[in-house]
Amino acid sequence: MILINILLIDDHVLFAKSLKIAFEDYDQINQFSIIQDVDHIMSVIENLMPDIILMDINLGNISNEDGLELAKYIISNGYKTNIVMLTGYDLPVYRHEAKKIGVNGFINKNIMPNKLLEILIDIQNGTYYFPESPDFVEELTDSEKQILQLLANGYKRKEIASIVFASERTVSNHIQHIFDKLNVSSSLEAVTKGIRFGYIQPNYKE
Repeated sequence: MILINILLIDDHVLFAKSLKIAFEDYDQINQFSIIQDVDHIMSVIENLMPDIILMDINLGNISNEDGLELAKYIISNGYKTNIVMLTGYDLPVYRHEAKKIGVNGFINKNIMPNKLLEILIDIQNGTYYFPESPDFVEELTDSEKQILQLLANGYKRKEIASIVFASERTVSNHIQHIFDKLNVSSSLEAVTKGIRFGYIQPNYKE
């Protein structure tokens, strides 16, 4: 029987403790650790030696970085472990980014513990878990994401041009590319779809 050491990085204490309690019923879990201080994350990982790191995307209460940025940092430091995003932010843009940076799976928090464990065992055995989404769009560039966010904030093209230091024509070209990629024909449709896909941040501040 495979035994798994799991490290959960999540800023919601109740969720973290609830999952720990739920996993106590499974013999396949050798160790389940929770941390809510990521300042010395690499030292913690080297000490605990987890087989799988479960990480939320939104870590606003414990880190200035989101879970994807933290995962990228861990991977860049060369630590060989499976990293799985376990999050309520189940949006196509986040799944795409997670796959791009090299994590091993992306799981919605709305999952039963036994099903989660099945997936984690498969991942520990060398598979990847990225559920197919019926909603797929071509990835927006950083400039397109910025302009889409500004559209969502109510700025007009002339104002956007001033903010991004570009001509109105360039901004219009970017907006048309956004429309084409999102398969929409208006700014309102683009903003609506941008929110649904995760391109527009829910708590964005200027």
